[in-house]
Amino acid sequence: MNALFELTGKTAIITGGSRGLGEQMATTLAEAGANIVICSRKLEQCLKTEEKLKEKGIKTLAMACDVSNKEDISAVISKTIETFGTIDILINNSGTSWMAPFQDYPEDKWEKVMNVNVKGSFLFSQAVSQKMMEQKSGKIINISSVTGLQGTHPMVLDAIAYSTSKGAIIHFTKDLAVKLAPYNIQVNAIAPGFFPTKITSALEKHKLPLLAKIPAQRLGKLEDLNGIILFLAGDASNYVNGQTIAIDGGLSSML
Repeated sequence: MNALFELTGKTAIITGGSRGLGEQMATTLAEAGANIVICSRKLEQCLKTEEKLKEKGIKTLAMACDVSNKEDISAVISKTIETFGTIDILINNSGTSWMAPFQDYPEDKWEKVMNVNVKGSFLFSQAVSQKMMEQKSGKIINISSVTGLQGTHPMVLDAIAYSTSKGAIIHFTKDLAVKLAPYNIQVNAIAPGFFPTKITSALEKHKLPLLAKIPAQRLGKLEDLNGIILFLAGDASNYVNGQTIAIDGGLSSML
């Protein structure tokens, strides 16, 4: 059974992997034996996370990357292959948000959120899939959100571009899974509920009403992601494709 979750010798790229959910997922895959590549716009933070992983004896590469820029993506992929020889797992985790009432939502902020959250996932998957198709194997894990499953009351999260982008990721996951399935590449997504991250920090004043709607009666903990990431990254999920799995304490089951 352990072989289903064994990642020794595999190489994983985690965008936005320098902190929060991304760092947690990178650490989980590393502890399962994978080589880790973390990239985000802020190289300094990537280097800090790289140092933490290297202290555990994990082979790690940190690079700066704007996921909406094809040249940056190409540089990450080239360096990854040069260093580790393969790319087996991609987690499209880089994301951004902007909160504002719908009627006042700035056009440039809408475009920024879409560029990072949707275009970034498209460009990185497009580039990585070339190597995976050659290998006839690969795992792409997209990070959506429970807010992409339904509308969100503005008192909880007034960020229509973010919710829309995460809904787009769900359909992108389904369609890409169909396109890549003949090459033995599985594409799936997770939809985290409310976890303590930079994006959700504005929810603190609404914490008690929000908890009342979550059957588990708590926010997510970073370690709550460990099991699903290991499952989707390893051989245990070889016949799971195009799915979005909510990690939300039962919140989406109440809708």
